[in-house]
Amino acid sequence: MPSYRSLTEAEILALQQNGCSSTNWDAVRVKEGFLPDHIRHTQFSGQIELGLFEKEFALAGGLKKHAGINHAVLHNCTVGDDVVIENVQNYIANYSIGDDCFIQNVDVIMVDGFTKFGNGVEVCVLNETGGREVHINDKLSAHFAYIYSLYRHRPVLIEKMKAIIDFYCDKHASDRGSIGDCCKIVNVGYIKNVRIGPHTKITGTMKLKNGSINSNEHDPVYIGRNVIAEDFIISSGTTIDGGSFITRCFVGQACHIDHGYSASDSLFFSNCQGENGEACALFAGPYTVTHHKSTLLIAGMFSFMNAGSGSNQSNHMYKLGPIHQGIVERGAKTTSNSYVMWPAKVGAFSLILGRHIQHADTSNLPFSYLVEKDNSTYIAPAVNLRSVGTIRDAKKWPERDRRKDPDKLDCINFNLLSPYTIQKVFAGVEILRNLQATAGETSEIYTFQSCIITNRALKRGLDLYEIIIHKFLGNSLIKRLEGTRFNSNEEIRERLDPGSTVGLGEWVDLSGLIAPKTEIDNLLNRIESGEITRLQEINEVFAELHANYYVNEWTWAWDKILSFYQLTPDTITAADVIRIVKKWEESVVSLDEMIYSDARKEFSLSFKTGFGADGNIQEKALDFEYVRGAFDKNPFVITTLKHIEVKKALGAELIERISHLR
Repeated sequence: MPSYRSLTEAEILALQQNGCSSTNWDAVRVKEGFLPDHIRHTQFSGQIELGLFEKEFALAGGLKKHAGINHAVLHNCTVGDDVVIENVQNYIANYSIGDDCFIQNVDVIMVDGFTKFGNGVEVCVLNETGGREVHINDKLSAHFAYIYSLYRHRPVLIEKMKAIIDFYCDKHASDRGSIGDCCKIVNVGYIKNVRIGPHTKITGTMKLKNGSINSNEHDPVYIGRNVIAEDFIISSGTTIDGGSFITRCFVGQACHIDHGYSASDSLFFSNCQGENGEACALFAGPYTVTHHKSTLLIAGMFSFMNAGSGSNQSNHMYKLGPIHQGIVERGAKTTSNSYVMWPAKVGAFSLILGRHIQHADTSNLPFSYLVEKDNSTYIAPAVNLRSVGTIRDAKKWPERDRRKDPDKLDCINFNLLSPYTIQKVFAGVEILRNLQATAGETSEIYTFQSCIITNRALKRGLDLYEIIIHKFLGNSLIKRLEGTRFNSNEEIRERLDPGSTVGLGEWVDLSGLIAPKTEIDNLLNRIESGEITRLQEINEVFAELHANYYVNEWTWAWDKILSFYQLTPDTITAADVIRIVKKWEESVVSLDEMIYSDARKEFSLSFKTGFGADGNIQEKALDFEYVRGAFDKNPFVITTLKHIEVKKALGAELIERISHLR
């Protein structure tokens, strides 16, 4: 802690000659080496501590400004070294201001009474009328919020989690705010009860009230023009700009909210984007993206989701008010003007087209299209597996992780195929086969959850689901056996043995974290029993499960390999492995060829409509190529073709390595 001394008589006189005043000069203390030269027209009251003012700030346009305080009123404040405070219209009260800060043209910055800086604010997520409230805090992860909002059938758990949150919030409560080192606050209106982390930049903001801005030097936060935020937590790396309005919201790491976006009672986790539209009671898991003015996301849970223009949901049905909720599992998309009447649950990586009022649960039919036709919902199971868009999305998410903070709040698993999605594929196969058995294989249509599946769609779905099962199980098997020379079948069996039962059974997606349900249940039991009592301990368990994903994935995959291919661990041979690998190679190549074919559609003549506006067919094609590129030079197309060759080589290498054991 820096040491401070009292002002000398000469320093007090110099300050008074510079137009400064104080209700009690004895309460103004300064660092050794303090010079009063750059403090002018400032009023001090309460306990004041001042650092040194020696630095010059270089401003845009070539202007330079010396550190100092000019035309300000400070009450109960600590001011660090090399700070500019200038043109404070009202006052700054009860704040500790870090080194190298630049504060200019502000109305008021104050802490009034004891505050928790947004920690503990109750957000009525998913259900506007309450019942799934999440009490936000600085360390909130998507996984904690998922459990806290959805596991209300375990009241003891919720009570314990609430106590953990309360402990954290009380621990960080204070009657004094802080502005971290290297912050810039310029042309800002009203800031009350806000804790501002280091390297925060706030410019042109209208109002910030009761919140925390958890910026740091690794990943600064920017709050821009005309933003209004009340009862909030904003995490590192986030930008909020363009007149956006948030109230009772948690905004996670590296989010981007802009262009007048409006959100209330909502949670946004890592890498979400919200522009132009609005959100209410939204649980936006990682990578929930909405860009359009006409889009409303309400009372729903989403993740890895892209909302088309005009997408919206209805959560009241004009009966008992806004009590209904919906879950759209990871990777889903909505097309323009899509509509879903809650309650509903949509399976992972599905595409929603049109209006849907059937309240269906398609969670066990992942990778499907939900299409409106004649006021009914038609399901095309698994068809999204062959879409070039699905694969492109899966590749882009890790590339678009903008988090630079070494302390990441959310543990994000980007895998398209995982025990979570493949278990649902197995369930989907069972559903489709049961429909066939019940209605007959020649039936033209099948009914599921008040929705319709055509005969052709059902058969295609079964084929695609089988392909993806072979692909996932083969991937896991090849990964397990890579890089090792085997001298006997016994050595292969030894390597294939997981050595643990952790990972068997059902898996869950806790809004980004994919993990075995048994391990999540174990965590919840430890919270209920009082063994775990801190937020940090819970987040450490999440991080450990995330780090052990591939170990646990193999345990699950090995169990499915044995049952799916009707093998036993004590008798499996190299010949069995080769058979699986060949089936895997056939499935991978088949799926890649479908994706390649889907990509080619983007370069068909019909897609060139509007190109070469005033020319002939040749000019149209040439214009298209200059704008979109040639098909055979498209990066994704090249990657797909390379993927086929790489996978063929990978399978061939394993077969060559163990073929002598057959």
